[in-house]
Amino acid sequence: MKFQNIERFNPSACISGKIMRINRITANIFRKHLRPFDITDSQLTLLFVLSKKDGMTQKQLSDFIVIEKSSLHRNLVRHFEKEYLTKQDFPIIRITQKGKTLVNEIIPEWENAMLEIRKLLDEEGETAINTLTSKLLIKNNP
Repeated sequence: MKFQNIERFNPSACISGKIMRINRITANIFRKHLRPFDITDSQLTLLFVLSKKDGMTQKQLSDFIVIEKSSLHRNLVRHFEKEYLTKQDFPIIRITQKGKTLVNEIIPEWENAMLEIRKLLDEEGETAINTLTSKLLIKNNP
């Protein structure tokens, strides 16, 4: 039996695969720097967003950071349990003082992770990532 599709395709050309590899590499760098804080980069993203906003609904958060609702829910539950976030003004979710304190403590390590990644990418690589992000976000959110 001939498998014509398998014979003609090249998995190393897969855009999704390339982006997933980039994600794993950068996630590993962030994981290394965030390990002392017992937080993932996805969980930190929520805290970063809410530290700059005055509160958002779960739907607004999901749309803003482009995350699946189940993943968002899982991360929110952990933040509520640790009292980094509050739903006191439900449906609005806000960061607590404890959450802001954690973000403030994490920022130097986050900056170290960013520096490590920037050294790998150099200016041209970072510009390319910014361009790709802009194109995908604009075309994916008409």
